[in-house]
Amino acid sequence: MALPWMESLPVWGDETGKSKPASEAPVRLGVLFSGNGFHSTEWWAKGEGKEMELGKVLEPLSDYREKMLFIKGLYNAEALKGNIHSSQTGNLLSGAPLASGGEIRSGTSVDQFLARTYGRETKVPSLVLGCEKSNPSVHKNYSMLYSSHISWSSPTTPTPLEIYPALAFDRLFKDEVTKADQSVLDAVLADAKSLRGGISTRDQQKLDEYLDSVREVETRIEHAGQRGELQGWRPTLTVPNIPRPADGIPQDIGEHMKLMADILVLGFQTDSTRLCTLKLNNDHSSLRFPNLGVDYMIHHLLSHSDTADWLKVNQFFIQQLAYIAGKLDAIQEGERTALDNTLLVYCSSMLTGNHDASQLPVVVLGGGGGRVQGGRVLDYKEQPERQMCRLFLSLMDKFDVHPDGFGDAKEALQEI
Repeated sequence: MALPWMESLPVWGDETGKSKPASEAPVRLGVLFSGNGFHSTEWWAKGEGKEMELGKVLEPLSDYREKMLFIKGLYNAEALKGNIHSSQTGNLLSGAPLASGGEIRSGTSVDQFLARTYGRETKVPSLVLGCEKSNPSVHKNYSMLYSSHISWSSPTTPTPLEIYPALAFDRLFKDEVTKADQSVLDAVLADAKSLRGGISTRDQQKLDEYLDSVREVETRIEHAGQRGELQGWRPTLTVPNIPRPADGIPQDIGEHMKLMADILVLGFQTDSTRLCTLKLNNDHSSLRFPNLGVDYMIHHLLSHSDTADWLKVNQFFIQQLAYIAGKLDAIQEGERTALDNTLLVYCSSMLTGNHDASQLPVVVLGGGGGRVQGGRVLDYKEQPERQMCRLFLSLMDKFDVHPDGFGDAKEALQEI
C-alpha cells in the first residue's frame, strides 16, 4: 500500500540544483462532471480573491474562492452539431467530432492522453469513477454511451467506468481481488509499525491520520453495499423475486458520491493515482434525490425548469466538489496542501438544461503545484478562439506535457 508524501522520508531523485526535487508532492488532476447543466440565473461569479461574489449554485465553494478559477465562454464546436445530450457529452474532454447512425467514434479524452505519459508513474495510470450506470441505448441517432462516459481511452473505446466503491478501492490498494482477502490495513500493519519508529513526530501523526481514514472508508464500504441498489430509474417490481445479489452500490446517492470522493482523495494522497475522473451522473440522467426531498422527478426532467428544487440539486452536486477540496486542503504536503498540488476541474456538457452548449460551465480549484493563481474570473465569451481544448492544453502544461495541439486547439489559454 502506497504511503502519503512525508517530509522526513527522502526520495530517490533528490539532487541539488533540480528545479523540482523528487520529494516534492506530485501534481494531480481530478475532473468532476454532472449532466444537464445548471440553474440559468444562479451559475455565475464576479470579482476576485476574497471579494469574489458567487451565484447560489456555487455558494458551497465560498471557502475556496482564493483557490478558484471561474471560466466563462469556452465551448466545443463539434458538440453543437447534434444539439442533443449525447452529442454534447461524448466529446466534452476531447473536442472531437462524434459519429452517429449506429457508429461510435469520439476522441481520446485529456485524462487518458495524460495517463499514457504522466500516469505511467503510478500504480493506476488513471482512475475512472461514476455514480450512475452507463446507458447503452440510442437517442436521436446518437449512442447514449456518449452521455454515459466522459473518459475515452481511444476514439472508439470509452474507458471502463467503476461505479462500485469496493472495486474502485480494491483497484487502488489490492493486487488481486478475492472475497477472502483480509483488510488492506491488516495486511500492512507490521510494516506500518516498523516505519513509524523512523519518521518525525509530524509524520507519525500524518501516518496515523492516514491509516484511520483508510479504515473508515473500508468500514463504510463494507456497510454501504448491504443496503440495495443505485437510485434512479424505478422498476415496477419493488420487492426482489430472486435471491439478493452480492454487495454492491449504496442505496443513498449522497453516501455513494461521498465514498467515491473519499476514494479519489485516497488515490491522490497515497499516490496510487494522479489522474481521476468522477462522473457524478449521466447526461440525460435518471437519478432521483430522496436525500434532498426531491424524489418526484428524475434529474433530466428537473433540468428543464429553474425551480427551487433544481437549485437544491445543483448545490448538492457542487457540495461534492467542496467536500473533495476540503479533504485535500486539510492534507499538508510540505509548504503546500494537497489541494495546492491538485487541479480539480468541474464541468458539465451544457450551461443550462435547455441544451445551451454555446458556452460551457467550468470551475477549476487548486494550485497545480503552485503554477495556477486562483481567485479569478476568466471570460472568453467574446474571443474568437475559445475552444474548450485550449483549457486542456493549459492543464497539460502544468504536468510538463506539451503536445503541439489537442482536439481542435493549437494554443493554450495563456491566462491559466
